[in-house]
Amino acid sequence: MQGVLTGFAVIAVVIGVGFVIGRRGYLGEHGREVLTKLAFHVASPALLFTTLAEADLSVIFSSRLLVTALSTAAAAGVFVAVGVVRRWGIGRTTIGALCSSYVNAGNLGIPIAVYVLGDASLVAPVLLFQVIALTPIALTILDLSGRGDKGPLWRRLITPLRNPIAVGSLAGVAVSASGLTVPGAVMDPLTLIGNMSVPAVLLAFGISLCGSTMPGRGTDRHPVLLSVALKSVGQPVVAWALAAGVFGLHGAPLLDVVVTSALPAAQNLFTYASRYRVGEVLARESILLSTVLSVPVLVVVAALLG
Repeated sequence: MQGVLTGFAVIAVVIGVGFVIGRRGYLGEHGREVLTKLAFHVASPALLFTTLAEADLSVIFSSRLLVTALSTAAAAGVFVAVGVVRRWGIGRTTIGALCSSYVNAGNLGIPIAVYVLGDASLVAPVLLFQVIALTPIALTILDLSGRGDKGPLWRRLITPLRNPIAVGSLAGVAVSASGLTVPGAVMDPLTLIGNMSVPAVLLAFGISLCGSTMPGRGTDRHPVLLSVALKSVGQPVVAWALAAGVFGLHGAPLLDVVVTSALPAAQNLFTYASRYRVGEVLARESILLSTVLSVPVLVVVAALLG
């Protein structure tokens, strides 16, 4: 259980620092916006490039990736179906679908993989799937819905090739697939810049909590509660059913996929919501509630399958 507690403690401290910064006004009224733009346009692309450039792409063809993809699609699909029926709008439904299925595989998944699962590389399949497939698709939908680029249709259709998150991810995959070694003079500065990504996202998230109401009680109450239920319970249950019943996984491999599916919604989803100015309250409250609920969920999963 040390890995679970350590991972959440680190996140809580940094978010708390962000909250204090926001209350004290140390970064001014535009501090959160600056941190969000820094993470989206500079730090996160650098982090994704340096991570994927040295990743083992053979994990793409693993059964764990299939379980991740299918459980993600199931959770997101349920939210999209409800969003269409309830007419929540394309932008808000997209953000809600991400909050229902996009797990915190980076700053929380890595320490949990190290301390609970014993191998940091076990989060690679979900990380690769999210940054290579899920993120470009979601951000393209937001762009095409009018939340991003307002240019000609042809220009909007190639947004994955211009989006900094997607560009960093695809460039890293290209380097890894080619077998090239990036010189230290190039990789070291990118690594240093990429190290700003997680702190910037968490600090911006903490600042956004200043003056916010109790989560799950505002106008976004139903989308928030639905996304949290899908993320905290629905996705790990589907992952367990698929891994055990369809792919025949058991023991450590079964624990791996269920633990990664039970991780809470990632903080960078709030960055996307802020960048496109849609579903910001939905993202903030879903991330907060799913993070709190994931503590008992992960403890139960580790106790039952560990």
